[in-house]
Amino acid sequence: MTTTGYEPLNVLKPVSDRIWIIDGAPVTVMGFPFPTRATVIQLENGDLWVHSPTPLTNDLEDALAVLGPVRHLVAPNQFHFLHISEWAHAYPDAAFWMAPGTKERAAKLGLDMPDGREMQPREAETPWAGQIAQLLVRGSRTHKELAFFHKASTTTILTDLIEAFETDKLPARCRPFVWLNGIDDHDGKTPPLIRWTFRDKQAFAEDIETLVGWGARRVIIAHGRWYDRDGTAELERAFRKLLAPRQWDRAMRDMKARERDDDPA
Repeated sequence: MTTTGYEPLNVLKPVSDRIWIIDGAPVTVMGFPFPTRATVIQLENGDLWVHSPTPLTNDLEDALAVLGPVRHLVAPNQFHFLHISEWAHAYPDAAFWMAPGTKERAAKLGLDMPDGREMQPREAETPWAGQIAQLLVRGSRTHKELAFFHKASTTTILTDLIEAFETDKLPARCRPFVWLNGIDDHDGKTPPLIRWTFRDKQAFAEDIETLVGWGARRVIIAHGRWYDRDGTAELERAFRKLLAPRQWDRAMRDMKARERDDDPA
């Protein structure tokens, strides 16, 4: 198995109370090995919610059984579903939740998918309402990704909206690609090929501001180094070019409002 630098793989790693990550085997796309990461949340009733599942091993199944029954499998965008079928086979009672476009993309790749339901764009599904907020980030016709916020641990969970590859953990031949695309972990952000699909910058910025407003302590991402502290600051940094014009406009409006208030006329 190819190493990722995030070993041990396929094991539960605690993040905070009732939330874990699983670092999985890399997925190779055009010769580039993407390290992968799943997130597991134990809901208040004990059910397990699994975001972007990675490969399922016997030892991992045993570890999950200690925590509770796997009841929810989440494909957060139309690229993160490769292991859904094996999890659905292992957990036939689990519900499958997916982002828009997931089933269509799987069909194009000739992959079978279990029956599932597209998630609501701006309201949490009933099984985790009040515990995990969810938001389909607007602005792109082609990239449909849901962001989540686990309230108890103040953790935001993203998939591809931020990628932060640690280049020392990549083959040397892959490092120029990361540097040229500006997704090195020193300044992780949305990859250009995804960012360019967000033509409606206003809608994109509004939803990113909502994510920032969640007040995350930490941010878990699927590819590269995740942020175990200063989560809100990391979001503001990663999306600073998108948010800066809106912040400037607000500052100008506030200044003009103060000038009007101070005008003796």
